[in-house]
Amino acid sequence: MYYKTRSMSNALVVIPTYNEIENIERLLRSIIMLQRDFDMLVVDDNSPDGTSVLVEKLTLEYPERIFLLKRDAKLGLGAAYIAGFKWALTKTYSYVFEMDADFSHNPKDLLSLYNTCEHEDCDMAIGSRYVTGVNVVNWPMNRVLLSWGASRYVRWVTGMNIDDTTAGFICYKRHVLETINLDAIKFVGYAFQIEMKFKTYLSKFKIKEVPVIFTDRTKGVSKMSKGIISEAIFGVLTMKLKSIFNRLEI
Repeated sequence: MYYKTRSMSNALVVIPTYNEIENIERLLRSIIMLQRDFDMLVVDDNSPDGTSVLVEKLTLEYPERIFLLKRDAKLGLGAAYIAGFKWALTKTYSYVFEMDADFSHNPKDLLSLYNTCEHEDCDMAIGSRYVTGVNVVNWPMNRVLLSWGASRYVRWVTGMNIDDTTAGFICYKRHVLETINLDAIKFVGYAFQIEMKFKTYLSKFKIKEVPVIFTDRTKGVSKMSKGIISEAIFGVLTMKLKSIFNRLEI
């Protein structure tokens, strides 16, 4: 049982879930054990495996640290993050994180992302797989090439000086999320990650990549699909063209 009493953390980790019952408890307890306090918001899309039921039990054990936002259906990764960001902005958090539920992102790297924004005056810190080479574990070569190639493609189309444009492990300073019109975010799949970075970039915020090692999930099922890949490829072109003609709402 967790007995420590304290004021609310200034950092919130938003974790979308759909059928992550094999991972979520271990992940949340790993974050609890970090040297710095991070609050956690699980945004669950009505997982049929009982993910939200398990998280609800953990909210009773850690009522000041773990929170649950339940949605009625599987509505997409981007929509889950937007719901989490809006929830965060109703509170007093100064830093808001994106993080996967499957341990592909190492909880200890939350500290590096936090310190980058806190001590290096950055507005967005990206946990990057590609800024110092290719730091990916347990992916087949075709998946590595697809991901790396997609990031290079997005960098070329958008002009962003970012090596891992599709990364989903991010720390935002609060004012970034307050500046971007969250209701104008169009993409719901992994292209959401690109759109958020592009709008942060267009808003002239300071972005820094922090090297991390990405480890593919060992439990649960990947949510990647051909539709998600297509959205990223064609959506990026549309987004860039709109920005050229000043039709992209930020």
